[in-house]
Amino acid sequence: QAQLTESGGGLVQVGGSLKLSCTASESTFRLNALGWGRQVPGKERELVAAITSGGGSTYYANSVKGRFTIYRGDDANTLYLQMNNLKPEDTAMYYCVVGSDYELYTDAGSWGQGTQVTVSS
Repeated sequence: QAQLTESGGGLVQVGGSLKLSCTASESTFRLNALGWGRQVPGKERELVAAITSGGGSTYYANSVKGRFTIYRGDDANTLYLQMNNLKPEDTAMYYCVVGSDYELYTDAGSWGQGTQVTVSS
């Protein structure tokens, strides 16, 4: 089980920005596809952004496309999610996710403990 630590969540107004961070071992990030998921109580969790294990391509859910950016840090053991133009519907617990490409897209990856993002209107 990968050890993932998320940070950067908080309360922000509509239209604001937040940057989430996830740290793990260098080998965890090097060997796996990486992503960010979110969940609202009572709803299914969803993958909102991902980078393939080879790092060659990214995925974004339609609901965040053009507003969120996923990228790796230069230190090789940090993953970021830059969130701009936040909307109330972005309010959720956000999780760092790692696994194979298949595991990420089939909700079979390893999820961290999460960081709460709340967008107020």
